[in-house]
Order: sequence, then structure tokens, then C-alpha cells
Amino acid sequence: MAELQALNARLVEGDVGKLLFKLSLPMIAGIFALMSYNAVDTFFVAQLGVQELAAMSFTFPVAMMVSSIAIGLGAAASSCVARAIGRGDKLRAKRLISDCLLVATGISLLVTAAGLYFLEPLFLMLGASRELLPLISDYMVLWLWGTFAMVVPMVATSIMRAMGDASLVGKLMIAGAVVNIALDPILIFGLLGAPRLELQGAAWATLLSRAIGVVIALRYFVGQKLLVNPFAELAPLRQSLREISHIGVPAMATNMIIPFASGLVLVMIASYGDYAVAGFGIAVRIEPLALIAFYALSAVIGGFCGQNLGAAAYDRLQQSLRWSVRYALAIGLVIAALLYVLAPWLVAAFTSAPETAAVAISYLRIVPISYGCYGLVMAANASFNGLGRPLPATVISVARVIGVYLPLAWLLQTELSISGLFVASASANVLVGVCAYGWLRSYYRRLAAS
Repeated sequence: MAELQALNARLVEGDVGKLLFKLSLPMIAGIFALMSYNAVDTFFVAQLGVQELAAMSFTFPVAMMVSSIAIGLGAAASSCVARAIGRGDKLRAKRLISDCLLVATGISLLVTAAGLYFLEPLFLMLGASRELLPLISDYMVLWLWGTFAMVVPMVATSIMRAMGDASLVGKLMIAGAVVNIALDPILIFGLLGAPRLELQGAAWATLLSRAIGVVIALRYFVGQKLLVNPFAELAPLRQSLREISHIGVPAMATNMIIPFASGLVLVMIASYGDYAVAGFGIAVRIEPLALIAFYALSAVIGGFCGQNLGAAAYDRLQQSLRWSVRYALAIGLVIAALLYVLAPWLVAAFTSAPETAAVAISYLRIVPISYGCYGLVMAANASFNGLGRPLPATVISVARVIGVYLPLAWLLQTELSISGLFVASASANVLVGVCAYGWLRSYYRRLAAS
């Protein structure tokens, strides 16, 4: 199996902290570039006016929903492939790669069809006015047609991380972001002879930049000879579908809870007017950039846990948890302090409307206090999924959003107005972050003892 050298277990040896840090660095750069999609789109669209910015803000829960599906599929792919690599079963890992990409393709096509069919009633349900629907449609129709170019590369990069190839993943993310940043002003404002497409221009830039990810990912797997015909043998395909669904279905449900909650919160915020929606939209576009270090950790920890579980290296799993706690809390404190000071300047880059800016600044000064604990939530969820145990991750996410966040949001907004929604988010992150850490630590101790 010399041709399968790419499937050697790379994550079961060496210092755990140094290895995770080394894997996280290219992911930080790549995720920073990837997250710039939203921030750059928001910056340029904000120059078109408040209505256009509000229209894009209404699309955020839907975009998060589709992203959550991709993340869930990626978590399943990463866990299945990493555990097969850790066991040394390279042929099974190869088969899983092809089957995971097939599933990603099929689900992305279903999402496109459903999104286009339910486009208008969905956004009316989210609280959008009929006056905003044409602007929302300008952006979302093209965005939905590009679902395949979003989901497949995300699953492909999850597989690469499970293989231990985080450096290439970072480069792929950066390439797509550079293209998006370059195309945004050209297509939105009609520069360099291009037509002025406004909101449609932002959607075209995103679609074209993601298409590059599809090409690079497929060339990688073909070049490494890691793809097979998934329909040649149906028995392995059925086995793969069971493995993928065992983790993928709960992981997708877990990740979809967040945009579901965002949709409900958006309905609450919409009652304060378009300026409040626009301010919330600015804050939640900036927030992912502040969470990059935590996304990077959760992106690599799942593959690490999968390979080490497959290799029965239980002491390394415990070491990874201790390192993750120090990493998350230290970085969380730094980010919270920076955002508290810099929030007015960051928001000023997007809007000069005082009411809109006040909402965004309030969010960026309250919620980041809890980012360290939210980092623990993300790391714990990714670890449980990587271990092939999606149920704890689902319970943790449901508890954070439905058990704590939404009830608190409903109660506190009556006392603190819109700021109460942000206090509720911070409180939920802290409480559930502590519980998630304790649950994962207890599981690792039982695993080592057994």
C-alpha cells in the first residue's frame, strides 16, 4: 500500500501541545481568510445603504444553517476517516473518503432545491418585510446555487485535517478568500468595466471563490489516488452511510441549533427596527473573526482525537484536554479585552448610523466576556465527535441554546431591552462551557481506567 502513504497516522506521536499548536497555526490563517468572506461582504454592502445591509443580515441564519450542515458532515467525515487511519486500516479510510464526498454532494443538491422553493416564506417567517424581499432574493438565489461549492470543500478539508494535513487546508482557505476579496468591490460597484451588480455582486464573488475550493480539493484527492467508485460495491457504501449518519446526523442537528436560535433572536431584534437588525448583523459578522483561534482548535482536535482513539493512546487524549483548557481561557481573556476597547472603531468601519452602531458595540462589549468558555464548548463538541460519540456534543449544544440561552434571552430582554439578549448569550457560554469540560474530563478518565 505504498500508494496510500498519505493515510499514515501522523497524530499519534510527539508532544501533544506542540503538535496541536503546530496544526492550529495554519488553520488560524486559513480560517481568518475564510471568515473574511462575511466581514468583507458586510463592509462593501454597508456602503450601499442600511436596507441592503439589513437584507444581508436577514440571510445570516440561513447561511449559518447551510454551514452547520456542512460542518456536521465534515465532523462525521473527519471522525470516520481519522479512526480508520489510527487503526491502520488504510483501505477502509480510502473508501470512506469517496463515500463522504458522495454524501456531501447529494445533500448539497437537496439543500439548494429546498432553499429556492421556500425562499420567500422562510424570510417572511424570520421577520423580513416585503420591501426587503427583492434585495434578499438578489443575494440568496445565487448563494443557494453555490451550496455545492460550499459544502463539498468543507467536507474535503475536514478529511484533510483528519489525515493530519492542516497546512494544505489553510492554503486552500486563503486562496478562496483572496479571490473573494478581490472580486467583491469589482462586482458590487462595477469597477474595471464590470457591471454594477450590488448585492448580486457579493453573491457572485462568493460563488466564484468557492468554486476554486472544489477544483483544488478534487485535484488533491485524485492526485493522491484516494478516490474510488462508490457504486462499484454497495455493501461498503451501506456501511459508510451507517458510519457517517451515526455521527453526521447528530452533528448536523447540533450545529443547526445555533442558526435556529439566531433566527429566533433575529425575530426578537427585528421588533426594535431595521437599525437594530443592521447593528446585530455587523456584530455577528465581526464575531467569527474574534473566534478564529477557537475554530482552529476545534478544527484540528477532532482528527487528533479520532486517530489517537484508534491507536488506543488514551493518555494523549487527556493531555489534549488539559492543553485545550489553557489555550481557550488565555486567548478568551485577551480577545475580550481587545474587543471592549476596539469595538467603537471596528463598528465605525461598517456604519456611521448612531443607533446601528450602538447595538453592535453593545454586543461586542458583552458577549466576548464569555469567549473562553465558548471555546471550551467548541473543543469538547469536536472532541466527542472525533471520538465517535456525537450524543454528548448534541446534549451540550441543546443545553446551551435551548436550555439556557433562549429562556434567559426572553427573560432578560424585558428587563434590559436588547442588551439582555447579549447578557443571556454570555451567561449560557460560561455555564455550559464549565459543564462541557467536566463531562469530557470524566469520560477520558473512565476511558483510561478501562
